[in-house]
Amino acid sequence: MGAVSATTLWVVTIATGVLSLALKVAGHVVPARWLEHPRLTRINALVPIVLLSALVVAEALVERTRLVLDHRLAGVAVALGLLLARAPFPVVVVGAALASALVYHLH
Repeated sequence: MGAVSATTLWVVTIATGVLSLALKVAGHVVPARWLEHPRLTRINALVPIVLLSALVVAEALVERTRLVLDHRLAGVAVALGLLLARAPFPVVVVGAALASALVYHLH
């Protein structure tokens, strides 16, 4: 994969800033009654969950540009099982870390 040119980097950085500003301004311009619609409220409640899930999957299964199945997947699987069993969050974190470490050590 080649290096990104300085011009491309600046264009992307400026475009991201402009888009962020436009979204912020749009948030103040949109009428409040539109944001209070029940369907939109339900969707907005799910956005953080979806983003966090995508981050966990990306960190657990991807290395640079390729899919990897390694010790991180064991940690995520144990965490998912403990979450489904309604274990307390500290138990989920410690269980996932221990599973990941064990698989890493055995591999």
